[in-house]
Amino acid sequence: SRPSPVRPLLPFPLFPVPAAMMNPLSVPRWMLIATIVLAFGNIATRAPADDPVATKPNILMILVDDLGYGDVGVFHQNLRAAAGDRHEPWHMTPSLDRMANEGMTLPHHYCPAPVCAPSRASLLLGVHQGHANVRDNQFDKALENNHTLATVLKRAGYATAAIGKYGLQGEADGQAPNWPAHPNRRGFDEYYGYIRHVDGHEHYPKEGITRGPKEVWENDREVSDGLDGCYTTDLFTARAKHYLSQHVKSSPEKPFFLYLAYDTPHAALTLPAAPYPMGDGITGGLQWIGEPGEMINTAKGTPDSHYHPDYANATWDHDADPQTPEVAWPDVQKRYASLVRRIDDCIGDVFAQLRDLELDSNTLVVFTTDNGPSLESYLPEKYAPTFFNSFGPFDGTKRDLWEGGVRVGALARWPARIRAGSTSGDWATAFWDWLPTFAEAAGAPIPARSDGVSLIPLLTGEGRQSPSTVYIEYFQNGRTSQYDEFRADRRGRIRNQMQLIRQGNFVGVRYDIQSQADDFEIYDVVSDPGQRNDLRASQPALQQQMKTAVTRLRRPDAEAPRPYDDTPIAATTSPADASGLSWQLFSGPFDYVPATGTMQAKAQGVAEHWNLPLPVDEQIADEDAHRQVVVYRGFLTVPKDDVYHFHYRGVDRAIVRLHGATVIDADAGYEGEFELSARVRLQKGRHPILIQQLRFAAGESSMSLQWSVDGGKRTEISSDLLVH
Repeated sequence: SRPSPVRPLLPFPLFPVPAAMMNPLSVPRWMLIATIVLAFGNIATRAPADDPVATKPNILMILVDDLGYGDVGVFHQNLRAAAGDRHEPWHMTPSLDRMANEGMTLPHHYCPAPVCAPSRASLLLGVHQGHANVRDNQFDKALENNHTLATVLKRAGYATAAIGKYGLQGEADGQAPNWPAHPNRRGFDEYYGYIRHVDGHEHYPKEGITRGPKEVWENDREVSDGLDGCYTTDLFTARAKHYLSQHVKSSPEKPFFLYLAYDTPHAALTLPAAPYPMGDGITGGLQWIGEPGEMINTAKGTPDSHYHPDYANATWDHDADPQTPEVAWPDVQKRYASLVRRIDDCIGDVFAQLRDLELDSNTLVVFTTDNGPSLESYLPEKYAPTFFNSFGPFDGTKRDLWEGGVRVGALARWPARIRAGSTSGDWATAFWDWLPTFAEAAGAPIPARSDGVSLIPLLTGEGRQSPSTVYIEYFQNGRTSQYDEFRADRRGRIRNQMQLIRQGNFVGVRYDIQSQADDFEIYDVVSDPGQRNDLRASQPALQQQMKTAVTRLRRPDAEAPRPYDDTPIAATTSPADASGLSWQLFSGPFDYVPATGTMQAKAQGVAEHWNLPLPVDEQIADEDAHRQVVVYRGFLTVPKDDVYHFHYRGVDRAIVRLHGATVIDADAGYEGEFELSARVRLQKGRHPILIQQLRFAAGESSMSLQWSVDGGKRTEISSDLLVH
């Protein structure tokens, strides 16, 4: 870890200002006005230094569908606007720019996968794709019955709601809505939106303009029949505003967690039905009417009709010759810019609702997108993200592991804690960090199974930030697009099995993987964000380090096989020379296995094994309120290269990791005594082992952890194989 790299942006951080623009007379009038407005907005909304901070902030997670890093003003579009090249058109996101101006930009933020279902699954579960149960293109697969953003925050006393696109419900047992992983069964008290993945490809659920009519669910009730003329961006926003108002009326003492997951600007490219309503917040903007046929106040317009006025008649220098007349933007590009601006208007409206409800100061809002930009259109006219360079300064799009497919950026705003106009700089973060972050903000234990780290030190500038693990794996049998903006030898590159790992400033990425022996291409993405200079020839030690690391932090999934699945987990050299495992004892009101890294141990010592008898602690005699957690650390000595089967049995909850790989996850979804097994190929030598055990009673542990060599007899792991 290192001190949090929180740095202030320029006083007017709408966009970096080139030296040529320091003369105000050279700046377009609209640009000066926008800069001044945002600057004064920054001053007006900065929380006073003595503003009291509640212990549990409200939390709003906003996720959009297929928006590129390059589509967000502060990340890329404002640079195009500042350059003023009419051959390189731009669109604007003023509400997101203001959010960045009032909070923090995270330009090195990664999504878990370059397509929506696995990306959203990893977000909700708080694990990367080496541990998630939804991988590759497994749309509509049931989200694992485990900890989610919603379950963790619900246990912390939050009201939880999801609005928008889901797609992780699983196969129904009989007729809908009996989906095994319905949002109401994964921690959300309330749900409204598209449950099926495919439904999210249509932005008018009743009319079905591009993909036919779709189903919208309010918890377990299908409600699309009353949604005449409802455009989903408007519908989900109006519903979110309605939820916020109702929550304040019904449960003002309770914090909320709202997951607002838009299905736009995904490739349907259909337009809103009406101009954005005047005003915003409680008295203006989008409003929930709640009447069939007029569910929201924009439902009376004409579906697929409204271009944003900034783009309706936009022209550009199509031939890079300022002497020839400009031509109109292609229709699909007008549509795309209008869709993005509609989302931006909606987000500004939601912020106004928070302000009007006096929730603004102590609400943590995070905005990001599920993957890189799409290159699809469901309309006759083809669409390409090259018109606005929606992939930003990177190569790659949706379904790529080049930076343009997975580096999506994020914005975070929390006036009570996050300094306005700050940035995370080149510090890398990822989707699975939000579960630990939200848990810490809520004062809840971080689930030990999470692959993330809390970003509270980074966001607030208080404390030391631990580095994130950035790891991605994905399969898709297509090719990288043939765009002129991309490096020549990258155009048309076969994808197939892909893998990415980031260590410090360096990203290792490999395509069309045939075996674990394949080299990573290595790029310094801080100094070379476009990944033009492959450093692998000069970085043999880093190459080996990356190859070793990816064996140690993932587990295979039978439904998403990889060519490197059977690679042995690499052993490590260690200074351990004392027998047994070190242990620490923690106590608290735990009902799942917590990560204990920031907790104060009540006792510690060395044990020969993981069956440490625990005394009855007079201070935690009330077992309904407090439980004991024992954490064992050390090294497991593996006698030979082979396949080992680990067998866990007990009533206690536990997480067992070797290196960074979760071998046994016995923490959620189990009742009474149960048994789990895991198959792991291990290299001869020492392997760091971490056992985190939640004990339900004092005395002897009920946990049994045995192993067997492939096809052999189960045995207890001998204490002479354990060192620390």
